[in-house]
Amino acid sequence: MWLLAAAGSALFAGVTAILAKLGIKRTDSDVATAIRTIVVLAFAWLMAAMTGQAGALGSIDAMSWVFLALSGIATGASWICYFKALSMGDVNKVVPIDKTSSILTILLAMALFGETNALPLKLACSAAILVGTLLMVERRQATGTSATTPHGTAYLIYAIGSAVFAALTSILAKVGIAGVPSNLATAVRTCFVLVMAWLVVGMRHKLPQARPSALDHRELAFLALSGVTTGASWLCYYFAIQQGVVSVVVPIDKLSMLVSMGFAAVVFHERYTRHSLAGLALITAATLVMAVWA
Repeated sequence: MWLLAAAGSALFAGVTAILAKLGIKRTDSDVATAIRTIVVLAFAWLMAAMTGQAGALGSIDAMSWVFLALSGIATGASWICYFKALSMGDVNKVVPIDKTSSILTILLAMALFGETNALPLKLACSAAILVGTLLMVERRQATGTSATTPHGTAYLIYAIGSAVFAALTSILAKVGIAGVPSNLATAVRTCFVLVMAWLVVGMRHKLPQARPSALDHRELAFLALSGVTTGASWLCYYFAIQQGVVSVVVPIDKLSMLVSMGFAAVVFHERYTRHSLAGLALITAATLVMAVWA
């Protein structure tokens, strides 16, 4: 069951990247992150209520509160970096870098949770994922000029930051949701994400940009939809890591790049080189091997 949940998480996460990209063409990425979080929060608490888990809020112990808060803060930081990177770079560049968080997560899960079964295979697959990512982010050359984005390679810093914070999120959440219903844990975490997202908007003096009159209504619709798909992805993901093996769930979740890149080719007309396609194939193969045999 948790394998199906991990696959569902990947599907919804893949769609999220495309919807979010459509929602930040003119909308500031920090403002977009904060607005999306409102939708995710509403969705998460709705699901917690519908499944009867909201009533268990008072039974969460102090340690779980601490780790749920920390994982929420890490998620907020990851989102801020991720959507800033998406606003600056191509989906087919940003998404693979963000998904390298699986490598760090696997290593941390081995060290902290003792998930060392099939260790040589996991290490080999992690190395393959890293090589595949490097192939995918290689700079393309077209008719003697670089085919990079108008922002050059500045998006790399934010994409790497997104990956690091995403890895920390998975580890912190694994500890925080122990003994806590997964839907309720998702809802609680999102409260901390919301606070952090709006603090960033306020600290960067971007609150005027968040006024309804200042927002593009079409982009706002895409942001709202991306919030719904994010909520669905989270519900699947945290159920999967609660019930399953973190070092297997995380790589499966990262297959969302297949969905994202497929839509990016159709919607944004992003092109792929032989190297990037080879990298994608390598990442996919390594992930599937880990999911089946690790």
